[in-house]
Amino acid sequence: MKFAARRSWFYLTPMRDLVATNDPILLSYLLAILREAGIDAFVFDRNMSSVQGSLGAVTQRVSVPEDHWEAAKRLLIEADLGQWILET
Repeated sequence: MKFAARRSWFYLTPMRDLVATNDPILLSYLLAILREAGIDAFVFDRNMSSVQGSLGAVTQRVSVPEDHWEAAKRLLIEADLGQWILET
């Protein structure tokens, strides 16, 4: 029950996509720096991407709460990862 309560924040919070990629190293690094900065992040389409394999038809999306998107964007720019940011 603790897990459900801890992870239910993304059901109630408007989310915005920050990065879309299938690079597992980049995903891991992004999640680590966001977590270190205290920004909650969630990876959408993780399972769908693995089902598709190497086709690259479905990319994994790192999303953050909409009210933390600007801070996450600045963090990625400072980490020289600005080219990965989705502006839409």
